[in-house]
Amino acid sequence: MTASNEPSPLVEVEALRAHLGDPSLRIIDARFDLADADAGRRAFAASRIPGAVYAHLDDDLSDHAKPASEGRHPLPEAHQFATTLARWRITPATPVVVYDGGSGAMAAARAWWLLRWMGHAEVRVLDGGFAAWTAAQAPVDDSPIESAVCRDDRGIAHGTPVDAWRPGSAPTVDADALASRDASIALVDARARERFRGDVEPLDPKAGHIPGALNRPFAENLAAGRFKPRPQLQAEWRALLPEDSATWLSCGSGVTACHNALALVHAGWPMPPLFAPSWSGWVSDPSRPVATGD
Repeated sequence: MTASNEPSPLVEVEALRAHLGDPSLRIIDARFDLADADAGRRAFAASRIPGAVYAHLDDDLSDHAKPASEGRHPLPEAHQFATTLARWRITPATPVVVYDGGSGAMAAARAWWLLRWMGHAEVRVLDGGFAAWTAAQAPVDDSPIESAVCRDDRGIAHGTPVDAWRPGSAPTVDADALASRDASIALVDARARERFRGDVEPLDPKAGHIPGALNRPFAENLAAGRFKPRPQLQAEWRALLPEDSATWLSCGSGVTACHNALALVHAGWPMPPLFAPSWSGWVSDPSRPVATGD
């Protein structure tokens, strides 16, 4: 994979703090807990970075009306997500910073990826998330907030908002392309090693991984809750990936794979293609092969 000159998609606490109050900036709180789907919304209502709006992984960053073949967190359609962005008063020219509770995996990286997929260039993820923000004693807004305001339903832009965007700007691949890929393509799975091996499977009907996949748990992109420095990530990813290979990404449902995408772009690679249905979409067809072990 060839490196790019793209700037880092991460932003540090002090850089964001310096721009608080900028009327052109939009901040998205994407905190989410797979074990408690309302935990992030409650956390947002209790305390948030001033000016933030809330993005719910299930309600705003997924489309659960889609079939099982699209995975447990199917991507929203472009028109659907464009309407959500209009509700948040985000245009293609709006600078955006996204954060979650800490690591970026739930679900700041997903929001970042979706904005990039829509053609948005000025979107960054807060390194260390809300945990780093509060640890730095940066200002928070803990004023009472109604659930409707929490979703920022204060008006949707007029017109057809999708016309302003370029959906498909971040590459994706489907199951047919995945099944027919050759050895020049490295598929990297972001799940924990025990799930990749098939030792356990708490969420999906089959355990294991897509045959031929490599494993890079998203947590290995982090040290003490922050992304590792660029040179370290570059060295680790180069050690994993075959030389001159193309890289495609997957995970359990297309969410934590976005964390690996974020890590690769931070390390200087171009945006890699995402198999958005990931493992949950792959095993929705019982005829597809499954591998176990390392």
